[in-house]
Amino acid sequence: MTTSGTDAPAAAAKPAWRTFRDLPDLLRLLGVRLLSQYAEGLFQAGLGTAIVFNPERNATPAAIATGLAVLLLPYSVIGPFAGALLDRWDRRRVFIVANLVRALLIAACAGVLASGAGETAIFVVALAVGGAGRFVASGLSAALPHVVDRPQLVAINSLTTTMGAGATAVGASTAVGLRAIFGSDDGGGACVLAVAVLVAVLGAALSTRFPVGVLGPDHDVSGKHEKPATALSDVAAGLAHGALAAWRAPSVTAALTGMGAHRTVFGFNTMMLLLLTRHHFTDGTLGLAGFGSMAGATALGMFVAAVFTPFAVARWGRRNTVVGALVVACLTQLTVLSLNFVMLVVAAAVLGLAGQVVKLSGDAAMQLDVPDERRGQVFAFQDALFNVTFVGAVAFAAAVVPFDGVCRPLAAFGALLYAVAVGVVVLLYRRTGTAEAAGASN
Repeated sequence: MTTSGTDAPAAAAKPAWRTFRDLPDLLRLLGVRLLSQYAEGLFQAGLGTAIVFNPERNATPAAIATGLAVLLLPYSVIGPFAGALLDRWDRRRVFIVANLVRALLIAACAGVLASGAGETAIFVVALAVGGAGRFVASGLSAALPHVVDRPQLVAINSLTTTMGAGATAVGASTAVGLRAIFGSDDGGGACVLAVAVLVAVLGAALSTRFPVGVLGPDHDVSGKHEKPATALSDVAAGLAHGALAAWRAPSVTAALTGMGAHRTVFGFNTMMLLLLTRHHFTDGTLGLAGFGSMAGATALGMFVAAVFTPFAVARWGRRNTVVGALVVACLTQLTVLSLNFVMLVVAAAVLGLAGQVVKLSGDAAMQLDVPDERRGQVFAFQDALFNVTFVGAVAFAAAVVPFDGVCRPLAAFGALLYAVAVGVVVLLYRRTGTAEAAGASN
């Protein structure tokens, strides 16, 4: 459900909080998002604590990079196909089927983990779990413009996206707590994943409450007039279509550039912080608790971004908001050079804020400036960009970071990448094609 209007959410920011009460489909979509991302947090943290922070397993930089790649690369491999299908299928049906398939795959992963199998077998099943999750994640963003009016889209997107990130953080925290209850062995990890199965099933059940077709896409999805070969080729071309649609919208291209830079630096920092908290700080006793503190600070910054972004966009426009966030991120990254634990926690909060501001501004650009028939593909392309850059950055960091995580040159390189991104984003916004290219008033 979209209406005509300007991209100025200031007047709509306050009513946006009441929109959930007035629009039941929006409330249901929020519920599906929270359940989906809560299950994601349970699954990833449950698996992570069983692999990365298990003293009985090898937690070298290469092993950590492999684990993160396994959890995230399916997002990039499956994402383009998910985007193409989301623009062809009723998104309500996608949510139902994908959540049920994901529940079955998580149950299978729990069984493999409980059997005491090695990491290879666990990671193979985890790859499939991540692939099923892409259909839900991309569909949530693509469906939002169908359940909220255009003037409120930036504010509602900021709120729902950040609440979803918070649900992931809560899910991860729940997984850590459940590990203390169920035990730190493989059986305890399997019990955590079993809880994630139940949450995924609840997400599928809630998805059945949507009326057929209310979440889009706008065009005919019956497939009666399509040839199977044509449908298959469209699915295979999903990533290329998403990339082309993103390039045709300068505001989207600029935001994706900023997000790519942030995810690269985030990958550097993640590898460093995992090793610092495990081996460097306080004689290596911080471990999961130390990394959890930094993850919590990042989540706090993302929550602040949910409140800040709509007002920043209304006051300065998406262009200036994105550029300003990248400048702040660049300056903050320089403080990582101190390798002081307290400073790193503060930096994590600020970088979480800046990165989420860029992402929320990019989401708004994709929802406002991309046609609905390509929106799912563009969000899938964003997923691919997010995870390819992150995994590539983690792999690079694993090759250059010492065992204790102390690598100031890599932190400085991250600040340089932010600085380069500022210049590139400014140039991209000067391209013609959107109101954002002409000024910062939108």
